[in-house]
Amino acid sequence: MPMQKWTALVAAASLLTTGAIAADSAQVKRGKHLVDTLDCHGCHTPMKMGPKGPEHDMTLGLAGHPEKMVMPPPPKLDGPWNWAGSATVTAFAGPWGVSYAINLTPDPETGTGKWKESDFVGALKTGKHLGVGRPIMPPMPWEAYRNLSEGDLKAIFAYLRSLKPIRNKVPDYQPPAAPPKN
Repeated sequence: MPMQKWTALVAAASLLTTGAIAADSAQVKRGKHLVDTLDCHGCHTPMKMGPKGPEHDMTLGLAGHPEKMVMPPPPKLDGPWNWAGSATVTAFAGPWGVSYAINLTPDPETGTGKWKESDFVGALKTGKHLGVGRPIMPPMPWEAYRNLSEGDLKAIFAYLRSLKPIRNKVPDYQPPAAPPKN
C-alpha cells in the first residue's frame, strides 16, 4: 500500500475512534429538518420581545435558558393552574420543581460538546439525562421523541454538532421544596 493511502487510512481510523468525523451533509440537513419540525427552538432558544412581539433570540439559538437570567422563586400554583413558564419560554415550574431548557449547542463546558451520540440517543429513548442520569423533567416531551428512529435521533445529534458552540451555563434542575414537617 502506498504511503499516502496508508497515512489517509490511519488518519480516518483515528477520526472514527475520536468521533471527530463531520457528519455528512444529508444527515445534517435531515437533523435540521427534524429540529425545526419538532420545534426544538420553542424551548431551547430563548424568546425576546421584537418589533412584532415575542421572537426567538437566534444569538442564543438552541443554547437553552440564558445564564444571565436568574429566576425568582416560582409563583404559587393552585388548582387548574399547576405549572408556569418564564417569558423566555426556557424555565418551567410545576409539581416536579423548576426545570430549565438545556444548552444543546456543542460547547464542551456548558452544552452537549462532551456528549457522545449514544448519550444523546439514550437520553431521548430513556428519558434520563445522558441516558443514565436523573429523569428528564417536564415539559420536555421525551415520551414522544423516544418514538423517533435511532437514525432520526442520530441526524438531530449530527445537526446539533454542526452548530456554533455557545457558552451558556444553564442553571441546574431544582427539585420541589420538601413539604413542611408537622
